[in-house]
Amino acid sequence: MTFKSCRPEEFEAFVSRHENRLYRTALAVTGNAADAENVVQEAFWRAYEKAPTFNFPAHEKAWLLRVTINLSRSCLRSFWRKRTEPLLDTYPAAEPEQHELLEQIMALPPQYRAVIHLFYYEGYAVKDIAELTGQKEATVRSHLTRARQKLKVVLTEEEEFKEAEHEIV
Repeated sequence: MTFKSCRPEEFEAFVSRHENRLYRTALAVTGNAADAENVVQEAFWRAYEKAPTFNFPAHEKAWLLRVTINLSRSCLRSFWRKRTEPLLDTYPAAEPEQHELLEQIMALPPQYRAVIHLFYYEGYAVKDIAELTGQKEATVRSHLTRARQKLKVVLTEEEEFKEAEHEIV
């Protein structure tokens, strides 16, 4: 299917199928809701303009994620982005209990956020993440390990703080 010749409903269905996944990925990389929205819009625009054909739904998903990751990285490198502070007022976590974990993930450096998101939230294997991000598998494994270590330290400290606070009260 080429998007330029498809009916509006078909492209709308395509967007609906992928918008949440792309938004979560872009948010994981950029750390900013407005930037993530812009990246997703640009990813769909590229899909419409290039009108690639996909043999399997997995290829479609992988292509879109690759475009989204590349656009997110470009966004992080932009001159104006470096002069702003991120403001995350909404979280893509389904449950309120997940918000704390997501806040800690969002505090990680972008390269760690991206691999954590793709591994745990999108279910990709290390090999697939390496292909999507253009990194070596060893680099992806290293980023996953470092991100897990950082999260473990922060979450352990927070848990100890809550326990100490609870004992005082």
